[in-house]
Amino acid sequence: MKKYFIAGILVWAPLSITVWVIAWGLGLLDGVFGSVMHAIILVLPHDAAVDVQHFRDLPGVGVLIVIAVIMLTGVLAISFAGQWWLKVWDRFVNRIPVVRSIYSSVQQVSSTLFSGSGQAFSKALLIRYPHADSWVIAFQTGTPAKEVAAKLGDDYVNVFLPTTPNPTSGFFMIVPRAQTIELDMSVEEALKHIVSMGSVPPNNSSALTFDKSAHHF
Repeated sequence: MKKYFIAGILVWAPLSITVWVIAWGLGLLDGVFGSVMHAIILVLPHDAAVDVQHFRDLPGVGVLIVIAVIMLTGVLAISFAGQWWLKVWDRFVNRIPVVRSIYSSVQQVSSTLFSGSGQAFSKALLIRYPHADSWVIAFQTGTPAKEVAAKLGDDYVNVFLPTTPNPTSGFFMIVPRAQTIELDMSVEEALKHIVSMGSVPPNNSSALTFDKSAHHF
């Protein structure tokens, strides 16, 4: 009975979590649309507000509108005029004391994560943690800041060590490059391996093998 129960969990757990994540994302988009539409309804005349309310209540419209707005914003943002307006907007936001810190931080993280030229999660690495006889999979996120690099002296890299089974939390670490081992597996394969707590091997099964004689730390 136990093995049948576990087999059932293995079938339903990924499906349930996938549906939950999709439903959460769609609900978030629909909530953004609903908030905007509610603000519009408050300033419209009664007759127009009723029509807008009916439009707002249509299922799925909020998601489609939000996606369309995001796509349109992206199209405008890469144009010459859009770039100019973004610079004006950035200068305006950066003059607001509290908002400036939050906005600039989120902007830098977003640019790093979603830009194809960024270094975030560029490589999967093996590092020693939490002691010298234990290895974990981490992701290279870049190189240390100039001040940090100047004080450390040697060649170091920034890494993110995710937790399992929830990889959205973890530890930011600065480790010597010589004490890391670059893996052949892709970042996606490494992430699946971590989330599954090691039960799902990467497609490239040889990715976790390395020549120990070549690394003496």
